[in-house]
Amino acid sequence: QMTGLDVEKDQILEMACLITDCDLNVLAEGPNLIINQPDELLESMSEWCKEHHGKSGLTKAVKESKISLQQAEYEFLSFVRQQTPPGLCPLAGNSVHADKKFLDKYMPQFMRHLHYRIIDVSTVKELCRRWYPEEYEFAPKKAASHRALDDIRESIKELQFYRDHIFKRKTDEKKRKLIENGESEKAAS
Repeated sequence: QMTGLDVEKDQILEMACLITDCDLNVLAEGPNLIINQPDELLESMSEWCKEHHGKSGLTKAVKESKISLQQAEYEFLSFVRQQTPPGLCPLAGNSVHADKKFLDKYMPQFMRHLHYRIIDVSTVKELCRRWYPEEYEFAPKKAASHRALDDIRESIKELQFYRDHIFKRKTDEKKRKLIENGESEKAAS
């Protein structure tokens, strides 16, 4: 969660991380951190952010947090280093391209550990909406809590739906070939 979408002026408020295997089973739950930010930054948020982060309790939690951006990067980097080899784990989630911009700017060491590719569930959602509208109607709806860990869990559930209802399941042989070719079995959300 961020104070907005402008990477030049906005900041990261909350981060969470789940490590999954290639079948979207959660293997490890990482830190779920709220990052302290100055009151002036919180007061300059858009009305949408003020309303939603206020309603979710995030704004209050940010004010009470003692965690710095540098500390958050250290904790996340330590976690993913324990769970994944360097350069193999893609960043994944809904509209994760926006998260990636912030992480590239504010947490470059963390991002250097991840694979350069991302898995953006929003792209899959939009393709499904356009190409398979009947199936799309049954896709899980977002609860819109606008909290990091909840959003990640919803993204995993949504991607599981698309995998099970839109994509054909891979056989064990195809999975084995992917692994042999160096594709990672783990993805960070």
